[in-house]
Amino acid sequence: MDRTFVIVKPDAVERGLAGEILARFERKGLKLAAAELRPIDADLAGRHYAEHAERPFFPELVEFITRSPSLLVVLEGPQDTWKVVRSMMGVTDPKEAAPGTIRGDFGTLVAENLVHGSDGPESAEREIHLFFPHL
Repeated sequence: MDRTFVIVKPDAVERGLAGEILARFERKGLKLAAAELRPIDADLAGRHYAEHAERPFFPELVEFITRSPSLLVVLEGPQDTWKVVRSMMGVTDPKEAAPGTIRGDFGTLVAENLVHGSDGPESAEREIHLFFPHL
């Protein structure tokens, strides 16, 4: 089984969409390997988004992801599960995301785009170990 990492971000949790988003992944045939609703502190957010540290939007990114709890999820599925998840999420900007995707159906703002999904097997492994070090 392949694994990938997903964050159901604060905006989705605040809007009561966490269950619907998780259900979409499960209906697709992906299996829940781990999940926890918890706040992400600034240190962990900084390590997670380290590749964006020099970008001008980094402070707002950290402020957003730390403002309230997120649902942290590890999903299992066939090879390249990360590709399945990314396809289901839709493109980053909800205004450009196709209907039927999570962002296309529920998103309105690029800065609050509901979900994060690992963008490859290496990032999935890094992010899983960052948020679920016991796995």
